[in-house]
Amino acid sequence: MSTTSKAPIVIKRHALFTRLWHWVNAICLVVLLMSGLQIFNAHPALYWGKDSHFDTPALSIGAIRTAEGKLRGITRLGGYRFDTTGVLGVSGPRDDREIRAFPAWSTLPGPRWLAMGRQWHFLAAWIFAPLLVGYLAYLVIGGQLRRRLLPRTHEWRHVGRLVIDHARLRFPRGEQARHYNLLQKLTYLLILFLVTPLMILTGLTMSPTMDAAWPWLLDLFGGRQSARTLHFICASALLVFFIVHVLLVLASGVVNNLRSMITGRYVLPPEKEPHDDASR
Repeated sequence: MSTTSKAPIVIKRHALFTRLWHWVNAICLVVLLMSGLQIFNAHPALYWGKDSHFDTPALSIGAIRTAEGKLRGITRLGGYRFDTTGVLGVSGPRDDREIRAFPAWSTLPGPRWLAMGRQWHFLAAWIFAPLLVGYLAYLVIGGQLRRRLLPRTHEWRHVGRLVIDHARLRFPRGEQARHYNLLQKLTYLLILFLVTPLMILTGLTMSPTMDAAWPWLLDLFGGRQSARTLHFICASALLVFFIVHVLLVLASGVVNNLRSMITGRYVLPPEKEPHDDASR
């Protein structure tokens, strides 16, 4: 037995508005993440509630000096403590370690410049937030949400097989690749309608000006420190999504996926049909 491939079919997968939104947001998210880490470095600890309880943070990234005089990076998560030297808490060359929650290469700007980090963060945020609102309106009003993202009843019947196929890096081919599968739909719905709106609202809650205008934000999230912690969790979730997204793009065909997000054209991977060589 052998296989033959049907001629590939080219479809239009992404509209111009979606493609522009995707790339502008990708840039904004990188700037938001790196500048956010710069802001976090100024006080590398998270708390729950209205106030900072310095003795019992939910998360802290710092350093200690050993009896030998060496710096050790220590990350505390609740009651757990981890040595993260070289990654978190302490970074830099072995003979020139510095105390720093996140290393300089991951922050914007690289030096310890909180004021500029905040300016970069706010600039990207005020581009990102209106674009998100506009895109959600586009999905709902234009019918894209119903046609492309809302799961169908029959899709739930095969969710187990879908998870196994993704774990084995087996991706849809032919007509199945024309539409988002259930895992993609659920992920995009979660990111677009829960994680990113929550990140924006918690970011606004940390602003004294917005608290004065919308005092209900503090009540909604249980205080500014809780909002800061939730903001960090949402940013971490987006980072995980970004990493997994890039890895799946690479695994499922980087050229085809990039072309679809640049030109809108996507080549459906052809289905392979077995046939009997002896019939020739």
